[in-house]
Amino acid sequence: MSSKKTHPASQPDWNDLGVLHKGTLPPRANFHIYNSVKDALSHDTAKSNRHALSGKWKFKLASNPFEGPEGFQDPAFDTAGWDDTVVPSMWQLNGYGKGPHYTNVNFPIPVDPPNVPFTDNETGHYICKFTVPKNIRNSQLRLRFEGVDSAYHVWVNGYEVGYHQGSRNPAEFDITSLLNEEDENTLAVKVYQYCDGTYIEDQDQWRMSGIFRDVYLIGFPAQSRVEDLFIQTKLDKDYVNAELKIRVDVKGSCDVQAGLYDPDKHPIIASGSKHANDGSIDFSFNVKDPAKWTAESPTLYHLVITINGTSFISQRVGFRQVEMKDGLIKVNGQKIILKGANRHEHHPKFGRAVPYEFMKQDLLLMKAHNINAIRTSHQPSDVRLYDLADELGFWVMDEADLECHGFEAICDAALSPEDRALPFRERQLLTRAKAAKWTSDNPDWEKAYVDRAVQLVRRDHLHPSVIIWSLGNEAFFGRNHVAMYDWIKSFDDSRPVHYEADIYADTVDMYSRMYPPVEEILEFAHDKTKTKPLILCEFVHAMGNGPGNIKEYVDKFFEYDALQGGFVWEWANHGLLKKDKETGEEFYAYGGDFGDVPNDSNFVMDGVLLSDHTPAPGLIEYKKALEPVKVVSHAPQVVSNTPQKITIVNRYDFITLDHLEASYVVLDEGKPTSQKGTIEIPKGIKPWQAVELSVLEQFPSSESLPGEGVVQVVFRQRDATAALPAGHEVAFEEYPFSKHHHASSEISGKFTVEETPTLLTIKSPNVTWSFSPIEGEIRSFQKNGTEFLATNPGVTFYRAQTDNDFPQDGADWRDKLLHLAKSRTRSCSWGGAEGNGDGTFVVQVKQRFAPPVFSWSIDLDIAYTFQANGAVSIRVKGAPQGENLPRTLPRIGLSFELPSTWAGSAAKSAKKAITWYGRGPGESYADKNLSQRLGEYSVAAVDELWTDYEYPQEGGNRTDTRWVKFTNSDSGEEITAQFVDLESSDKERKLFDFNASHYRILDVEAAKHPYELRRKKTENVVLRLDAAHHGLGSGSCGPRTRDEYALMTWPFEFEVVLS
Repeated sequence: MSSKKTHPASQPDWNDLGVLHKGTLPPRANFHIYNSVKDALSHDTAKSNRHALSGKWKFKLASNPFEGPEGFQDPAFDTAGWDDTVVPSMWQLNGYGKGPHYTNVNFPIPVDPPNVPFTDNETGHYICKFTVPKNIRNSQLRLRFEGVDSAYHVWVNGYEVGYHQGSRNPAEFDITSLLNEEDENTLAVKVYQYCDGTYIEDQDQWRMSGIFRDVYLIGFPAQSRVEDLFIQTKLDKDYVNAELKIRVDVKGSCDVQAGLYDPDKHPIIASGSKHANDGSIDFSFNVKDPAKWTAESPTLYHLVITINGTSFISQRVGFRQVEMKDGLIKVNGQKIILKGANRHEHHPKFGRAVPYEFMKQDLLLMKAHNINAIRTSHQPSDVRLYDLADELGFWVMDEADLECHGFEAICDAALSPEDRALPFRERQLLTRAKAAKWTSDNPDWEKAYVDRAVQLVRRDHLHPSVIIWSLGNEAFFGRNHVAMYDWIKSFDDSRPVHYEADIYADTVDMYSRMYPPVEEILEFAHDKTKTKPLILCEFVHAMGNGPGNIKEYVDKFFEYDALQGGFVWEWANHGLLKKDKETGEEFYAYGGDFGDVPNDSNFVMDGVLLSDHTPAPGLIEYKKALEPVKVVSHAPQVVSNTPQKITIVNRYDFITLDHLEASYVVLDEGKPTSQKGTIEIPKGIKPWQAVELSVLEQFPSSESLPGEGVVQVVFRQRDATAALPAGHEVAFEEYPFSKHHHASSEISGKFTVEETPTLLTIKSPNVTWSFSPIEGEIRSFQKNGTEFLATNPGVTFYRAQTDNDFPQDGADWRDKLLHLAKSRTRSCSWGGAEGNGDGTFVVQVKQRFAPPVFSWSIDLDIAYTFQANGAVSIRVKGAPQGENLPRTLPRIGLSFELPSTWAGSAAKSAKKAITWYGRGPGESYADKNLSQRLGEYSVAAVDELWTDYEYPQEGGNRTDTRWVKFTNSDSGEEITAQFVDLESSDKERKLFDFNASHYRILDVEAAKHPYELRRKKTENVVLRLDAAHHGLGSGSCGPRTRDEYALMTWPFEFEVVLS
């Protein structure tokens, strides 16, 4: 009888909490070894002793770790039937396995830590054949993986090398003894989709697997070499002179020289030599008044470590000192404000295998939009990002690869009815305390937690851009976070530590919050018991159309010392490029589009960039809020032929405004005039200093500007930098200074009225209207034979819900059935207007706007005044009443459709379909419009006005419109819309919103992807003219629309004129 057997024969490494690594070398700083000083100072890693193994590999996927190709690691194993794959990449995006899976909070596997599925655990088998380059033979040869998701075993030439887990952390193996330096070598890697580490890698992102970062063969000197390097810069009490402290960990007996070069790599300005035998040696250099490194002035010096005169390591050095002082985070003695972004690693085709140039473009875009800080949410980034951050200038909050949010969902679901009834914050604290018991406050997991801190800090501590360590994200708070903090401080006491879930900042060095309302951060700012600053590690959730009211947060950062900034959530949508199976149309997929369940749908589409990393409207608004130069005042009343001055404030933290140049232009009714010029900026304006600038020696007289006068002031980059081109705009401001505008012209002329029981026909010399007294609406509006209407104009209130509407105000709209409400006419009367002779004809309509089921309504009194000059005025009074009224309304205005001949065409670019004077050129809303400046704008086709959000929703609105003109592409006829200020005595025009597209509201709301919406596209122009429009807020994950931007359900009155 055979002996008893068990499967698996032993506990797999990937399912064993006691095994984090096998055969790995200790983590080290990310430095490179060169063969000359010249090569070292180039910082060109292609010249280093590093050979890339990335490229074409052989690949085979198995459904689990036990049923893959047996013996595949043997060099003789036949892989002829295997597929070719590219490393780095993620196998789900190469067409393997079940595909990408998106969840935000919930674990994608049954929860039983540390155990993960044995049978439903996709396993990738990789084979790479390589030879050792001649330039690194006779070296200690290390195999380095920069990132593999989620765990893996490694073999070289059939021999097991080791094991590593920690997806976003590198691992290095000494494979010298296993290599054949003259012949071909076989590298075999077995990658597991899940391991026990999966429970603490539960980040809000696509769950995908594979070797997603580069793989290298690195040659270290065989006998005497640097094992690790540690650098700190200390400034004196006046933050002038510096001490450069260096520790070099060496192997073997060697002569070590340290030399510091200035930013231009000129001859050594400090140097020292020592002999070492297996251990650490220290150098300390006093450097007189070095140029200080900041995110605004990223000056880098160059350190070269030489071993025995033959091996060279170079490292950029930024002289800067970070400290907690006076209850604030200070750099070089100055308070800083983090104007940041949460940046996940994502590419729409390659997932987390992000190409270098794509990553670099991200950082250049950040610089171009006034962003100065990056949170590496929620894991260490590609190591090359930190070099870029050092060079371009960013404050980096470097975050450990740690999150276990899914336990909160388990504990919240288990709450008793009494606990569920608790206020949100109390309920959350209770839930998180229970959730922490799974791993964060479980001593069995301490080693795994601390390992995440060790891997983070030891890799990235040489970078001056890294000013804050973060212990991870949404992993509650427990003893293991304290252990992480203690280890970090024992290794690197030069940086503060962040962790949001330590909500009372009992351990970490700052308070942190996600998505608080403005009132909450104000309360913090006024609380004198707080001795640590507040960082908003996530705020203004940028999902879909939004975020709104960014300015209110940013202004508070500059107003209160204790509020040291925040990071917008988040940098980019995470859509993955996919094709519709029926039409072949490309679109950006989100949760559920790959059959992945459970999923969190489009919650992964929440960035200020679209999935292709082009700016969304939210980024343009964020840039405006972050402007480093702010115009704080200008003369409220402008007197003709007198000088005009403005007061500005320098909102940089360190630098003056000497690198900027300013200019102005005067607009007349939105058009630039010849009155323009430069503005002198005094030299040496210090941070936070306010100064007065002269804009114009003489302001234009009212006679010279027949329309509304506006001054626009622009601040631009004078010279090019590593990040910004010369002429790049960093800030602008504008302000009107004269008003000459009336909404309607003088009424004159005569017209005729023809009546039937069902139709009124009103004719002026060039316009004919048809009006239905039954429907109480205009049926036809013809100007010189050209029809303006495809549908009847009606008073409407709904909009396609935005992502930010849906959980907040939008839920109320749906509950109150606002989307089903309609207007019904109750009476209609007509006749000539008294006092105007034959010049006008008035139709009075009473309607009731109401939904089914409920009794609430908005009673409407509408007066249509037809004028012989061809204009029609529509004046509307609304009185909400009844029970169950919605608290707010999406919008108040008219909506109707225009025939396709008013839509324009890109092919007919000489003829503009729509021209308007107001904010533009992009979309804007009540709480998202400061980035859109006043001017006269036009588009050749209505399509140009649409914002094609990757999850269809309300978009394309324009605010503060003075007038909008529509031009028929066939006849050339024009119709202009304006609103009337009913509080003015002389019919001044009133600001309004308009929206023109090819999409009907309910079609937009029903579509889940743009390609679905395009199927519903109408050739007509769907037009809205709104007297008021509800703001956006950031309610998808944060506060609803602030009351000052909310459209409350109150009585209203407006008048629009079409002429």
